[in-house]
Amino acid sequence: MPHKGASEMKTWRKSPPELVRRFDTLLASLPGADRRMLFGYPCAFTNGQMFAGLHQENMFLRLPDEERLDFLRLEGAGPFEPLPGRPMREYVVVPDAILDEPDTLRGWLERSLRYASSLPPKERKKRGAKPV
Repeated sequence: MPHKGASEMKTWRKSPPELVRRFDTLLASLPGADRRMLFGYPCAFTNGQMFAGLHQENMFLRLPDEERLDFLRLEGAGPFEPLPGRPMREYVVVPDAILDEPDTLRGWLERSLRYASSLPPKERKKRGAKPV
């Protein structure tokens, strides 16, 4: 039986190519960033910890408490909620105004990377047979 949000996932739109290019360009300049696809969207990881990504027309970042509160004061910023009513803790949506400011956006991405780098490394889940 599909989980409650499965129908919403089917209606997700692809990220605009320009946003994907911008994301990839910024990631290429961040040492330690690893790009992977998650649910069909490009995301950034370090030490197995996700710190940024795209979802539909949005870019999202993972920030520590104090920086997240500062970020949420920016006009157009908000919590990252890929499924209605299910926000992802620690993640925020980047406002359009910051998407259009490469230096500012890079600064926030660097903060996000720094935060994820401070977290304990996360092992990648192995695919295949489940333990008995």
